[in-house]
Amino acid sequence: MRHKKTLLLMFFFRLYDQIFLVKFKSTLKMHYQIRSIWYMNLIIIMITLITIKNIIYMRRFYIDPKSLDDKEAMVTGQDAKHLKDVLRLGPGDKVCLFDGTGHEYLAEILEISPDGVRLDLINHISHESESPVRITLAQAFLKDKKMDTLVRQVSELGISRWLPYQAARSVARPDHDRLKARKDRWIKIVRESLKQCGRSRLPEICDTVSFHDAISSVSECDLKILFWEKSGTPVNELLSNVTQDISNIRSICIFLGPEGGFEDHEVMVAEQNGFSTVSLGPRILKADTASLAACVLAQHIFGDMG
Repeated sequence: MRHKKTLLLMFFFRLYDQIFLVKFKSTLKMHYQIRSIWYMNLIIIMITLITIKNIIYMRRFYIDPKSLDDKEAMVTGQDAKHLKDVLRLGPGDKVCLFDGTGHEYLAEILEISPDGVRLDLINHISHESESPVRITLAQAFLKDKKMDTLVRQVSELGISRWLPYQAARSVARPDHDRLKARKDRWIKIVRESLKQCGRSRLPEICDTVSFHDAISSVSECDLKILFWEKSGTPVNELLSNVTQDISNIRSICIFLGPEGGFEDHEVMVAEQNGFSTVSLGPRILKADTASLAACVLAQHIFGDMG
């Protein structure tokens, strides 16, 4: 009898061991499966992040549309020197090219020579970073190098057209040759700005004109705003008085004055030509600060900022 009980206990212990072992193996197998799936997902995430990083931080270079053909491009000048001497890129390395007209390309370096860097155009990159509203910034000429800094900043903010003009109270009045040199410099500054901010379309850089010529050159804009510190109309009140649907406004001109502000007769001429005068609040802003604030407001209300 005792022997039978011993055999019975051994049988139950063996059965228990078998059941526990099956469950343990099943749990262990499930654990390895879960861990394998987790590792696979981690690998996919890492590959995705590396790809995104390469796309975001890929070096961007401006390329003259005239130096492009169907399959190849040639980078010359300072960009070529920067590419080979500073970045030390070589054949096989990939860069991003934009031509300033809205086209962007993924390119691979084929050859580096004293004449420049020859690249193979791998494919066209679909990249849209332009604002849905076309903003013309009519900026009165400012002193020193404020215009150089300002044109870079407003290009980053997405303006489509830079229209410098001479206001009645403008202090800086460069001659014709210096104005031409300043325009060439602004074009270079804007190109450099676009490399950093990711835009692929160059803003139009206009010649410096008179106040009256600037007023008449923006007559086609859907909305024309002159920012004036003496105006008692805030921006939100202007919006409530706009008769057309805001979503239908596709082009805006914003007029900003010099350090000394606008003359009363200039404001009157602007209003006679369809401009609305508004203020940027109760505080008096520096001329370049006011220009940045106006661009941000325009992009926030009518464009793609915020």
